[in-house]
Amino acid sequence: MEELEQLECIIQNFTSEKKTLAIAESCTGGYISHMITNISGASKVFERGIICYSNQSKIQLLNIDSEIIEKYGAVSESVANQLAFNIRVLSNTDIGIGITGIAGPTGGTKEKPVGLVYIGVSTSEKTEVHKFEFKADRIIFKKLVLGKIIEFLKELEN
Repeated sequence: MEELEQLECIIQNFTSEKKTLAIAESCTGGYISHMITNISGASKVFERGIICYSNQSKIQLLNIDSEIIEKYGAVSESVANQLAFNIRVLSNTDIGIGITGIAGPTGGTKEKPVGLVYIGVSTSEKTEVHKFEFKADRIIFKKLVLGKIIEFLKELEN
């Protein structure tokens, strides 16, 4: 099933379940929010999407601890965890998703290679972070991240 069809099903299910969603995007630059808002009726589910590309925006808009960024870097499990949790709490939604990574082709290191992404998923029950490495250009990278988020959202359907 194509991404938009999958998102449409998720939005329909979340609408009937009265579940809401907010997303904090760094390396995907708004792509995930864009794809969700391509679906009619998304406003019943999708509360907000914040593009927090810079470290300063993560700190100012989402209350990410600057010491965590200094210690672990913006691309880290800790930051993805805080992004997901904080966007959920600040938005008063059922689900929060936080995304941070290195889309490339520059910016990677041996420890944090191009294609590394952390996706945080937060609900009232738990917040967990998933780590992936995608060998792809920037556009395909974003599509692969979207695919993973679709998988996580499907798991949260009743």
